[in-house]
Amino acid sequence: MTTPSTASEAAPDSGAAVGRAAPVRAVAAQPALDPVLAGLTVLITADRRSTELRAALERRGAIIRHAPAMRIIPHEYDTELVAATRALLAEPPSTVVATTGIGFRAWIEAADAAGLADELHALLDRARLIARGPKARGAIQAAGLTADWVAESETSAEILDLLLTEGVAGERIAIQQHGSGADQLDVELAAAGAEVRNLVVYRWGPPADPQAVVASVRAAALGEVDAVVFTSAPGAFAWLEVVDREGVGQALAARFADHSLVAAAVGPVTAAPLEARGIVPIVPERARLGALVRALVSHYEEDRTTQVGTVAGCLQVRSRAALLDGHVLPLSPATLEVLRVLAARAGDVVTRAELLQVLPGLSEDPHTAEVAVARLRDAVAQHAPDARALVQTVVKRGYRLAVR
Repeated sequence: MTTPSTASEAAPDSGAAVGRAAPVRAVAAQPALDPVLAGLTVLITADRRSTELRAALERRGAIIRHAPAMRIIPHEYDTELVAATRALLAEPPSTVVATTGIGFRAWIEAADAAGLADELHALLDRARLIARGPKARGAIQAAGLTADWVAESETSAEILDLLLTEGVAGERIAIQQHGSGADQLDVELAAAGAEVRNLVVYRWGPPADPQAVVASVRAAALGEVDAVVFTSAPGAFAWLEVVDREGVGQALAARFADHSLVAAAVGPVTAAPLEARGIVPIVPERARLGALVRALVSHYEEDRTTQVGTVAGCLQVRSRAALLDGHVLPLSPATLEVLRVLAARAGDVVTRAELLQVLPGLSEDPHTAEVAVARLRDAVAQHAPDARALVQTVVKRGYRLAVR
């Protein structure tokens, strides 16, 4: 089907009959993204760029829970930062290390607000500029400058190896720190004889809503969260500290171990605090938010730990939903719990008494379990006509899932 032409599209070509509209080329609709994360509750622990991350995950069907473990406290107009910048202008460094893109940009903006932008730009143009990764390099380029060397691993350790190999004794080096400091880069360089100046552009502060973080930790321990996403090492440290304070470390460790809870970190630096606790997170090859989302999607595309092959198709039971052959089933919370128990048994019989234990209330009437199973069958029937074949009644014993 073609759509009516706009005025510009209707303008005749040279030699064309006046009044004859130019043909409109049909534009193919973009295919919708596969909702691989449908039914999954993903906890975002990040403050910065959380809106972007949330949107990307929601496009894949995820249910988002947001509880930043820390917040960024900007220092754009901090007198300490301006004073440090003036000191650099008075005694220019030979090397400047940019550790983060956001921090470097904020430094330039702070200098501009203090009327020092031109002088700082000239200083940076003369100095050797080292970037801790592509993001820092991008910020340097956005300022009209060129990075002389880039740490592709995005770690301070790679920068340290370079500078110590070259020798830094007597060199004046300025380091634009990120929120959690300079990762001991300043200490190691000073120990090797360099004169180090630190520029603190922003710092990590306590979360804006501490109770939301506490609630998120408890929810993860109780099985109400399927995946936790981390985008900074300080954020991961802070979240784990709340885990310890709330006393849910063992419960979370068990969930991470059996893969019912998945951790995802944007890069190796962010992953380090998790790995130190025995948690093995998903880490993309490139430390980017887009790559992080793709890695999480890929994990659930390939994951089989939550899937049961049934006579009605592949069944996945997640924290807040269940999927049958990729279709989200319209289940109430109580019905979902019934299906969860049946799926966990993978074909073994579940008694009516066992079903009553996961249903709300204190009923001991077997008829309550029968009603719950009937509702489950009705919900499944909206997707699979052979719903009764999926949940089988075992006379005088209970029910079981018909697995392949």
